[in-house]
Amino acid sequence: MQPNYKIRRLVVLLIIAIVSLSAVAFDMGRREFDAVKPPVINQPIATKQNSSSVTSVLESLPVKGKSPKTGYARTQFSNGWAKVSECDMRNIILRRDLDAVQVDEVCKVVSGILRDPYTGREVAFTRGAGTSADVQIDHVVALSNAWQTGAQQLSVERRYALANDPLNLIAADGKANQQKSDSDAASWLPSNKAFRCQYVARQIAVKQVYSLWVTPAEKSAMETVLLRCPDQQMPVQ
Repeated sequence: MQPNYKIRRLVVLLIIAIVSLSAVAFDMGRREFDAVKPPVINQPIATKQNSSSVTSVLESLPVKGKSPKTGYARTQFSNGWAKVSECDMRNIILRRDLDAVQVDEVCKVVSGILRDPYTGREVAFTRGAGTSADVQIDHVVALSNAWQTGAQQLSVERRYALANDPLNLIAADGKANQQKSDSDAASWLPSNKAFRCQYVARQIAVKQVYSLWVTPAEKSAMETVLLRCPDQQMPVQ
């Protein structure tokens, strides 16, 4: 065997070893993310409140400008909905928030009536390719907003919990949800003024639980809403 052939053979073997180790490292990293366990989430029931006033909790939140959106992706929070037994969080929230709910044998909501909190209108929901989007599950504190107000510093597990926490989820009219997008209270509020106090209270509760901050404009908008309901209490789910 010629010396040059031996050297070439060693180089090839070395390249194969490096590629194999890289593949193993990538797979370990992927499995580490996939192995993050969903938070323990009890079946949601009607919203409860604790005795803390929303205004006092708002005053306790840090006030800062938004961080850059750099690095944000939906998968930084959750690659799909968490599951409780065989039910995913979308269907759990639909069952919590809709009336006259019909469920299939696998716990998927197939129909129901949403009294939409964002618009005040009644929305008929029917599961299907062209109709499921009529009712969507909104992250009350949008994940992009959360990313820019402190969630970048949270662990993967805490971001996963934030994305799947019933406190931060609400069934809403699809068009209203799309209109809201990733807005905070300074740039979007529900057209249904009767729900604004509860909406802002829920955002404040989420920001408190997950150690997020509010921007100066966001806090000002929240304070304006809460002038109409100074005794509004904090929701707990």
